[in-house]
Amino acid sequence: MSTQDGQRDEKPHLTPAQRHIIENHGTEPPGSSPLLYEKRRGDYRCAKCGASLFSSETKYESGSGWPSFWDVREGAAGTKVDHRLAMERTEIHCARCQGHLGHVFPDGPQPTGLRYCVNGAALNFIEKP
Repeated sequence: MSTQDGQRDEKPHLTPAQRHIIENHGTEPPGSSPLLYEKRRGDYRCAKCGASLFSSETKYESGSGWPSFWDVREGAAGTKVDHRLAMERTEIHCARCQGHLGHVFPDGPQPTGLRYCVNGAALNFIEKP
């Protein structure tokens, strides 16, 4: 898509559900993301800007109902304290576009001990051969 002056419009096409999660800090229902069951080798990217966030090599079944990873690509995500549910959590967002991804918890597997609990709608999966 191009703007009137011929420049490419970089605004991503997001579904209403993606916009709710990424831009308004929403959460998808547990168990609703097809990415929860994704087992192929590949790359998980930000649905808003395309930044590479997670490798399939760090994905694991946490039992939480959301796609979970024990590590994020270096420099790909930022964190901030979130008090939206009357408790303190650590929110994760895409470092490039600041889009909301989910939360990180200290109950994941080794080697990091972290669980990046991510809304599948905030991600696009790119299979790698």
